[in-house]
Amino acid sequence: MPPMFNYTQQTENIEFLEIAPASELPNGERLFVEIEGKSIVIFNIAGQFFAIADVCTHDDGPLGDGDLEGYNIVCPRHGAEFDVRTGKVMQMPAVVDVPAYPVKVADGMILVGFPRE
Repeated sequence: MPPMFNYTQQTENIEFLEIAPASELPNGERLFVEIEGKSIVIFNIAGQFFAIADVCTHDDGPLGDGDLEGYNIVCPRHGAEFDVRTGKVMQMPAVVDVPAYPVKVADGMILVGFPRE
């Protein structure tokens, strides 16, 4: 498994892909997508959009169905918590961050950035 990385801090070699109209992701909702073989979950929290990998680094289980507590998502399997803004692990049993991806809205469309080699 490659090391996890907060892609939101990366400015070079990022390609933004159009995902969906922002109107399709109302405040408090989440959207599950698969891009280039990666499961991603996009959140709208108070009108801000965030994207993380939909996989808990503790046991590779799905993360996106967990409860949101502020900006933290709680894994539904074992209770690990991650900050959806950065992917940073906030509570064990996970000890490795999940990938976080930059999100922007342009012309009413949600765009998620992915690293390019």
